[in-house]
Amino acid sequence: MQIFLMLTTLTDEGRKTLKQKPERIKEVNQEVEAMGVKILVQYALLGQYDFANILAAESYESIVRVAIELGSRGTLQTMTLPCMTVDEFIQGIKKK
Repeated sequence: MQIFLMLTTLTDEGRKTLKQKPERIKEVNQEVEAMGVKILVQYALLGQYDFANILAAESYESIVRVAIELGSRGTLQTMTLPCMTVDEFIQGIKKK
């Protein structure tokens, strides 16, 4: 499994949806899991981004599918970053 950080920002429409139905967050989480991506941890943020999600996916294709599906709804925008452990990072530096 590959690990990804997905930062999301709600659009005006997304904020309206959450105000009317806060439990929509959990419904979307179930939809993401049904697409084959596991949500390891999720945080609500105060600042530039509204949510930070640590996700596990089998492939880049899986995470792209989730990002495109969620973004196409018009309620949020995503920024997705691949992650590695510090040990993996150090090993990558050591390889010649």
